[in-house]
Amino acid sequence: MEGNTGYIDIIKRIEDAGHKAYLVGGCVRDSLMDRAVHDHDITTSALPEQIIALFPDCTVVPTGLKHGTVTVIWNGEPLEITTFRVDGTYSDSRRPDSVSFTSDIKDDLSRRDFTMNAIALGADMDMIDPFGGKNDIDNKLIRCVGDPVKRFTEDALRILRAVRFASQLGFDIEENTAAAIHSMKDRLSLISVERIREEIDKLICGVNCVSVMLEYSDVITCVIPELAPCVGFDQHSPYHKYNVWEHTVRAVDAAPAGNLLLRRTMLFHDIAKPVCAKFDENGRGHFKRHAHVGADMAENVMKRLKYDNRSIAEIRTLIYHHSDKYKTVPDLKRLISKIGKDSFFRLIDVRKADNLAKNEFVYDENLFFDHLADLAREFLDNGECCSLKQLAVNGCDLTGIGLNGTDVGDMLRLLLDKVIDGELPNKKDALLSYAEGRCRT
Repeated sequence: MEGNTGYIDIIKRIEDAGHKAYLVGGCVRDSLMDRAVHDHDITTSALPEQIIALFPDCTVVPTGLKHGTVTVIWNGEPLEITTFRVDGTYSDSRRPDSVSFTSDIKDDLSRRDFTMNAIALGADMDMIDPFGGKNDIDNKLIRCVGDPVKRFTEDALRILRAVRFASQLGFDIEENTAAAIHSMKDRLSLISVERIREEIDKLICGVNCVSVMLEYSDVITCVIPELAPCVGFDQHSPYHKYNVWEHTVRAVDAAPAGNLLLRRTMLFHDIAKPVCAKFDENGRGHFKRHAHVGADMAENVMKRLKYDNRSIAEIRTLIYHHSDKYKTVPDLKRLISKIGKDSFFRLIDVRKADNLAKNEFVYDENLFFDHLADLAREFLDNGECCSLKQLAVNGCDLTGIGLNGTDVGDMLRLLLDKVIDGELPNKKDALLSYAEGRCRT
């Protein structure tokens, strides 16, 4: 097992004191799948106070004594250790109101969410797998431990976790578990928006996000109801072979896998299409201003889900401009002047992901976007003026020739337009001469 190997020494120390100890949860699952292991969680028959006494040479943090958990800092790395336990009732549908400790590892494993996470592994690699978790991993199947209705009643977040795991791992969800997810999705209203945001972020970055988002659209729209009108909404457009939701899902998948910001953008980029849809006499769909309306809608959703302010601002910008028309170098310079060069290149990626979720004949348009990106890199590398900061004159210069107040800003923007259009060189004398001439007229 990769990563911090201090768990071996910790388990052996606990076992040498006469207790049982095992690795458990995600680290075992990921190891069996040959995935990178980041955190090693240990479960033990020892009580928290016994663990504290066993590690006098380490910092031991009482992370959650109420639930039997302490964290041992071993060689600078934190390792979480939890006593075998049985959970009591879950009045908040998130965490047990009380726990009782047990000496039986199988009792502890029986309280866990999914069979793939209910496998214990000893330091000598002996496996305890009472619910067939390894077999489910081998068959790429997500199955609740025991009754899925009970599991989801205990902790409603498990509903979204199951869907997220299916996306991340490329697994299917077992039939009874899937049925419970669909029937109990409304319980997600009990979960904090922060936890929902975290799970949705992981879901949209998964290798299997397309099939999962299509099959479990009811779950996603339960937590983001603004997306619900997109599901099944026929665009009646020659450019689109998918309805708005399937287009959205495939656009998410077309965005770079490791770029959460772009995947979030694609999730919301057409959120306003059903609101803005108009159909002409031939039945063809038109979606005027859907990008602008969608930017506002997406901003409201992101604020509710407590996205960070920087992400909200950037995603809003990308959605607002994702249907802009720009074909010439001056068009590009004006756009970069407005949104900045970093946002411009992200916008190119947004446009390309958007196209890859349309009809095939649109794909060639991405060559044009690549060309635009190359043009932009060229004039940016050459230091050509496309912002007020690069303009050869500033406000003080214009004040010196008699301009005041809002006239200064208006003139600066006019001069920038003239330079971008190639009508004036970005030279101080030429710009001041033009400005003085305008003042005299």
